Amino acid sequence: MKILFIGDIVGEPGRKFVKQQMRGLLQAHTPDLVIANGENAAGGFGLTPDIAEELFSLGIHVLTSGNHIWDKKDIEPYLGKQERLIRPANYPEGSLGFGSVVVPTADSTKVAVLNLEGRVFMSNLDDPFRKAVQEIERLKKETMVIIVDFHAEATSEKSALAWYLDGKVSAVLGTHTHVQTADERVLPGGTAFMTDVGMTGPTDSVIGVRKDEAINRFLYQRPHKFEIPKGPVHLDAAVIDIDAKTGKAKGIERIKIRS
Repeated sequence: MKILFIGDIVGEPGRKFVKQQMRGLLQAHTPDLVIANGENAAGGFGLTPDIAEELFSLGIHVLTSGNHIWDKKDIEPYLGKQERLIRPANYPEGSLGFGSVVVPTADSTKVAVLNLEGRVFMSNLDDPFRKAVQEIERLKKETMVIIVDFHAEATSEKSALAWYLDGKVSAVLGTHTHVQTADERVLPGGTAFMTDVGMTGPTDSVIGVRKDEAINRFLYQRPHKFEIPKGPVHLDAAVIDIDAKTGKAKGIERIKIRS
């Protein structure tokens, strides 16, 4: 089976480009399931219920997220009831929403998607390593195919988690840094890994936001409202080929499409 994972969708430019490219992606790669990180889909920060529904209507089956999922307050009631929109599972006990989901493909094969958030240079959440093991033990009662979106800043933390989970999950895919890495591989235990899938949004930007605003933030060290620029866009993604019976990855392919 094949899983298509689309990197962080940034603002309206990213959403429009996903819409333009989805048919071609489905035809070229014939994925059984489509996953995308949508935490920046609303103006570059956060997600709204309407935008989540828009993305689902394009053929995305599961939306993962990260630290920006809380940015739009009107997402909270939706987050509490829409199981296919997940937030990092290692938020404290009692947090709103779901940290993982199991969804069936067209042939009824079940796929689990687990969302985790890193702690290096980020919030001091619960341990993603131990939380991952807890969640995997539960999810494996339903399926051997488990995809992990690890929303983290540090390359070292992403790599460490991938090696820690090698052989336990089908794939560990990094998100959050918005820069696609060229290190896709299948680890010895059968877990596909990529440090960061990248982003889907404005190409002439600083990780999705206007260049001048980002530069001024570094020059003057003052808070500044970021905006999403217009212009060329690109789509970053990965396709993972998985043995549905064992849950082991057989291959991973990096995708980049430019406008």
